[in-house]
Amino acid sequence: MNIKIRLTIMNFLQFALWGAYLTSMGIFLAGAGFGDKIGWFYATQGFVSIFMPAIIGIVADRWIPAQKLLGLCHFIAAVFMAGAAYFGSQAHISFASLFTCYTISVAFYMPTIALSNSVAYTTLRQQNLDTVKVFPPIRVFGTVGFIIAMWITNFTGFQSSYMQWYFSAFLGLILAVYCFTLPHCPTCATEAKSLAEALGLKAFALFKQKKMAIFFIFSMLLGMSLQITNGFAGPFINGFNDLMGYTGSWGANNATALVSLSQISETLCILLIPFFLKRYGIKKVMLISMLAWTLRFGFLGLGNPTTAVGILLLIASMIVYGVAFDFFNISGSLYVDQETDASIRSSAQGVFMLMTNGFGAAIGSLAAQKVINIFVYAHTNPALKINGVYPADLSQTIMHGWSTSWFIFAGFSLVVAILFSIMFKYEHKPQAN
Repeated sequence: MNIKIRLTIMNFLQFALWGAYLTSMGIFLAGAGFGDKIGWFYATQGFVSIFMPAIIGIVADRWIPAQKLLGLCHFIAAVFMAGAAYFGSQAHISFASLFTCYTISVAFYMPTIALSNSVAYTTLRQQNLDTVKVFPPIRVFGTVGFIIAMWITNFTGFQSSYMQWYFSAFLGLILAVYCFTLPHCPTCATEAKSLAEALGLKAFALFKQKKMAIFFIFSMLLGMSLQITNGFAGPFINGFNDLMGYTGSWGANNATALVSLSQISETLCILLIPFFLKRYGIKKVMLISMLAWTLRFGFLGLGNPTTAVGILLLIASMIVYGVAFDFFNISGSLYVDQETDASIRSSAQGVFMLMTNGFGAAIGSLAAQKVINIFVYAHTNPALKINGVYPADLSQTIMHGWSTSWFIFAGFSLVVAILFSIMFKYEHKPQAN
């Protein structure tokens, strides 16, 4: 089989098994009575991303070929994800057992994102192919896999069930076996990095430069928004089925499908980045991202899945997500690449990932959970439902609580944008097209 097709299949499965639960997990957790702990599940992804990718990367460099280690990590992740599904299926769910299995699964899954890229790059170079030209079309099918898995989870009814984790585990086992059929990726101990290098610790010297220190700090602040809607948009939209006068709408019953518009937007917005970076530069592009996050949260605060206007506002929130996510993640990575010396460029990228997907995402998830607990989950109690829904006055309180929470997140993003515009000094010279 053509190597491009083989790597496309790998990327498709790599992200499909993540899409099977990432944006819908909160719906199941809220229904299982763990709505006040959703943030911990998403924060865990941030915490393990601080150290696990570096450790697994060292193992791949020195001892175990990358394609075999990729398969092994996916196998372990799938087994423990199935364990989480098993504990989630019990009549009386043990949160400790559920969370432990989920944490171990995620700890072995998160390193595979970088590891799968490494396998792809190595394999393409072995075939004398241009990675810059050939890899992006392959990687796009990862997002396609993520979206299709979301749709399957939604339309099978898995979005409110532990079955989404079994679905993910099933895909993970298929990918684990598939990885062992991929071309050999040799280890290279003489070029292996130390743990300090792999963690990007040497690049922390960049904090001595005021411009880079400000950039990394704001990267962390902006990174705090990354997992908020993954964790809480689904429970928010689906939760309208619990509110008197709002139950039974298509939008509330298909929250995961609605949220999938965000990933579709993300795929399309990647194409806009080269134009905006050349014309406006990193500062304005980052500001556009921050303002897009403000709109993302603001539209959620104004929208609901039960009216035409409410649905349009939710769709608008999903559309601007592509700008919010891509203009920050991809443009920020390109900026780090351009502004750092070649000797620490990879380590600098490690710092960027630590600040955004590590510290930023973890802190943001827990902070968002605190806000939502105060304004939403403090008022929810299944015992207060009448015929499966909350009474009118309590329904209004819960709905207003969600709106307040989204507006707080929007306000935070706006404040970050204003401070960034004042503190980050960058002079851009427009490039000719």
